[in-house]
Amino acid sequence: MFELIDDWGPEKIVIVSDQKTGMRGVLVIDNTARGMGKGGTRMQPTVSVAEIARLARVMTWKWAGVDLFYGGAKAGIQADPTSPDKEAILRSFVRKLSNEVPKEYVFGLDMGLTENDAAIIVDELGWGTSMGTPYELGGVPYDKLGITGFGVAEVVDQVAQMQKLKGASVAVQGFGAVGHATASRLAELGYPVVAISTAKGAIADPNGLNIPELMELRDQVGDSLVDHYPALRINPGDELFTEAEILVPAALQDVIDEDAANRLQAQLVVEGANLPTNEAAQKVLSNRGITVVPDFVANAGGVVAAAFAMDNRMSAFRAETANIFTSVSDKLRSNAETVLNFTSESDLTSHEAARQLSQERVLAAMRARGMVRR
Repeated sequence: MFELIDDWGPEKIVIVSDQKTGMRGVLVIDNTARGMGKGGTRMQPTVSVAEIARLARVMTWKWAGVDLFYGGAKAGIQADPTSPDKEAILRSFVRKLSNEVPKEYVFGLDMGLTENDAAIIVDELGWGTSMGTPYELGGVPYDKLGITGFGVAEVVDQVAQMQKLKGASVAVQGFGAVGHATASRLAELGYPVVAISTAKGAIADPNGLNIPELMELRDQVGDSLVDHYPALRINPGDELFTEAEILVPAALQDVIDEDAANRLQAQLVVEGANLPTNEAAQKVLSNRGITVVPDFVANAGGVVAAAFAMDNRMSAFRAETANIFTSVSDKLRSNAETVLNFTSESDLTSHEAARQLSQERVLAAMRARGMVRR
């Protein structure tokens, strides 16, 4: 456990369990120099302390990267989100964290949880304890609105314009909460999406897929949409290596390793998922001259939306959706340009450059609060 700790954190790791429900979970509060801990909660059978610690660190850099004053944190529940016992497990988990929530941490949504689960958390612990609640409870349902994916697409468009790739072909790995919204916005912006994938398989069409039709199929049959759309079936994972000029990995973490990085054909990679590339892959891509926009820059739209909700978390409110989308677009486009300009002026990879900018902000806050040795 101690190998997880470095000069940045984590400040607190809380491991909880419940014999009655079989619940096992963890909360990692990484660094709160710039504000209270805020990050999503995921429910997956394979969740581990190390995984949640990694994701909490991503949140530290993400909040600092968009210059919003919250701290990095993440929670995880080791359970099957399709289990009939899901609600009992979730209620047990959040009750165990009543000492930390909402004073030190506020729940959010990640893999395996929905806005209905956020409503259950609020029912269990009270107002202000979870973001992502349904609109009927005064929340900002940013998953349903597709705000994170919208932000990823805005970053794609901004960087594509900088690199004279406006309107270039795009492959999107994943067609879930982030991927489908990314593809939808890219289609609106005039980018042909030539490959997508789901948990059931992958499809490709060099002339461009009909994204509105795929969106309708997703609503009707979910991940099985690949079985109902007339396009070339490709092996799962091969969407990463299509001839698309732009690649958006928007599914799982650690999908692009050193070997995959050597095989990519894209000129621009915009990370929609958290941690889709490892450090070795990032160096390969940098050496190959492939531009990479890091996850905590590209997929920060959700945290911008969460900040709207956090500012009003103690009471129900009606957010002006148009203002949220405008703020996400403006902030993420600006951040992406800043990071890539800094990268071009240094010998750093884009991940290293983005992390350095975030670290400078976090360190300044730590020094101001007397959290580090002078």
